[in-house]
Amino acid sequence: MSVPMSGKLVPGGRPRAGLMLGLLTGLLAASCLLSLCLGARGIGPGTVFDALLRFDGSREHLLVVTLRLPRMLAAVLAGSALAVSGAIMQAVTGNPLASPGLLGINAGAAFAVVVVMTLTGGASGVPFLWAAFAGAGAAAVTVYLLGAVFSSVHAALGLVLSGAAIATFLTSLTSAVLIFDQSTLDAVRLWTAGSVSGRTLAEALGAAPYIGLGLCLAFLLGRHLTVLSLGADAARALGQSPVFWRGAAILIVILLAGSAVALAGPIGFVGLIVPHIVRMLIGVDYRWILPFCAVGGALLVVAADCLGRSLLANQSFPVGVTIALIGAPFFIWLAHNRLRGTA
Repeated sequence: MSVPMSGKLVPGGRPRAGLMLGLLTGLLAASCLLSLCLGARGIGPGTVFDALLRFDGSREHLLVVTLRLPRMLAAVLAGSALAVSGAIMQAVTGNPLASPGLLGINAGAAFAVVVVMTLTGGASGVPFLWAAFAGAGAAAVTVYLLGAVFSSVHAALGLVLSGAAIATFLTSLTSAVLIFDQSTLDAVRLWTAGSVSGRTLAEALGAAPYIGLGLCLAFLLGRHLTVLSLGADAARALGQSPVFWRGAAILIVILLAGSAVALAGPIGFVGLIVPHIVRMLIGVDYRWILPFCAVGGALLVVAADCLGRSLLANQSFPVGVTIALIGAPFFIWLAHNRLRGTA
């Protein structure tokens, strides 16, 4: 079962799509500025720009540069990576319910990171990234193999069922590790819920090259992903090797999702919500879908973080919880319509 491919690029063609992308980028920039201003101590935009351009070591400048800037960068990077990886997975699996969270990739990366935390006493940086890559890769392979068992019955739902089973199993293992290691639990309590709070600039900049590389590779695959989303038979008829390009796409997903989880924890629903909204807005050309997802995913996570901080100004409210409150109803609606054959 493939992702619906009816329709063309947004009416008005490339100029209108480019204008929409520009407007979305402007909204993201405004949300990022708001994120730098929000907090228990409100800071004006002028002071924020001074802190970024003419840092003087004052208390307000320190708040912006050492606390709020890393948090905002983590939200942008994680949101972009998760939304683009979700769009890629939906294209290569032909499954509109596919996302790094639903197919167990986020849970695999999170479990591997927690294991490394337990063994190393809370190491950070590069060890987290490589552990997340390994966990995401192992989960992806396992889900794919289990999904093949159900392929003769219902290929699309087979992957979802396999992903749900693996995600639940790995989440349970993660909880078990945390129960028996109180020090690790204290260190990752917010992170396991999906949080950009407490990130450092070094952590954000450490993940940025991997996410940047993954995004660049994804954009280069845009045309191939459009062909893959038509189905394996159509791809072969157009001279494409589905096996090769699916493999390349999954490696990119592992790079993006693994980096995002290592940085911000297992934030769910971003890779499900954003690609669907983007396809409704601009159509089915992945050369446009992926850039829109990169900006839209970043906007969703930054805006959700701002919302959580506005509601609880003095608390570190996990952005993953805020997005779950939005994403769960969306998923129920999508699954309901999909089973009825209308989504």
